Amino acid sequence: MDSFELNKIAGAVLSVATFTLGLSVFSDMLFYNPPPEKPGFEIAVQEASSGAAQAAAPADVPIAQLLGAASSERGAAQAKKCAACHNFVEGAGAKVGPDLYGIVGRPVASAEGFAYSAALKGHGGDWSFETLNDFIKNPKAAVPGTAMGFAGIAKETDRADLLVYLNTLSHSPQPLPAAGEAPAPADAKPAAPEAAPAPTGEPAPAAPANP
Repeated sequence: MDSFELNKIAGAVLSVATFTLGLSVFSDMLFYNPPPEKPGFEIAVQEASSGAAQAAAPADVPIAQLLGAASSERGAAQAKKCAACHNFVEGAGAKVGPDLYGIVGRPVASAEGFAYSAALKGHGGDWSFETLNDFIKNPKAAVPGTAMGFAGIAKETDRADLLVYLNTLSHSPQPLPAAGEAPAPADAKPAAPEAAPAPTGEPAPAAPANP
């Protein structure tokens, strides 16, 4: 093969390379896509309106409505969660926490032989079913600053069972509140007695004689 043939082949290869390069440059110019200002893909998400879009959290059933169907046997099983820190036997005394015998109805922070936190001492009131229910559900929310490290019992029927069991640990168990009875507010004042009717000046009718 002479030099003329080699030159033709080299020219053909060079032409193809030049054409390919030019085509690549032309396509880049034709389909130019500028780089994004921020890397990645942005997905637009429509924000839900506050309140209406979010389902309201269900309210707790009043504990008075649950106590009637509660079981002291199931409550005794729930009490095992507390046995590491509390005694349930009369006269057994405090452990890590105070003795729970007779707790339903007694004044808050009143068990003898136990050093209560300042938060619980300042709480006041009695351990009613409602107060105990709130405390057992979430001690630190019910009494901020309490030293009790228990996380609480979330299920309301479990709390009702436990309260009914605790109520049996007494010589005089408290009567269960009526299902429709709401707890009286702490600052409630007794209703004023009805005024006696004004005297009319006429004598009252005589009572009939016993047969």
